[in-house]
Amino acid sequence: MSTHHHHDHDHGQDHQQGHDHDNRYSDMQARVKALETVLTEKGLIDPKAIDAIVETYETKIGPRNGARVVAKAWSDPDFAEWLRTDATAAIASLGYTGRQGEHMRAVFNTPDTHNLVVCTLCSCYPWAVLGLPPVWYKAPAYRSRAVIDPRNVLAEFGLTLPETKKIRVWDSTAELRYLVIPERPEATDGLSEEALADLVSRDAMIGTAVAGVKP
Repeated sequence: MSTHHHHDHDHGQDHQQGHDHDNRYSDMQARVKALETVLTEKGLIDPKAIDAIVETYETKIGPRNGARVVAKAWSDPDFAEWLRTDATAAIASLGYTGRQGEHMRAVFNTPDTHNLVVCTLCSCYPWAVLGLPPVWYKAPAYRSRAVIDPRNVLAEFGLTLPETKKIRVWDSTAELRYLVIPERPEATDGLSEEALADLVSRDAMIGTAVAGVKP
């Protein structure tokens, strides 16, 4: 795993997510808008550019894109093999590319191995397929403990793995980011790719959950 990082990009991106925090989210939106107003008046930012970026990553880009990648891998063995050999190109073929040209690697969960992604020195995250990073992904506790005690970290997320299953931890960098391809749930034969994508959560693609079980 690479440990040399050139991190200068994901700081300050704390973003309240989830519709169960509507009041707090609205309050934060108001504060952000007030800050944008001040910066705009000072001529430091273009508000249209900010709005376009936020909307792109909240709605047009995000976990739904990654879920489509996973669903295609489950449905198309040739695409799955392409993901294994050149994930950057395979993902780009679906129209999803990193904002800074970073490379992607797909790591596949198996009955014997579970994969978990972390960024120990910062919070490098595959924005193109997972959208905005969750707050916990950037927390120092997750970034340190995921490496030294991954089994218990997963248990705290509600994912208890058998002792016989190996856990591999992948350390993201500015140059290389990881997408976990979870195991396909049982009894899903015959489902369309769109229906399969509905089974894939953001957390399953980080490795803190499994497909078919929403966080």
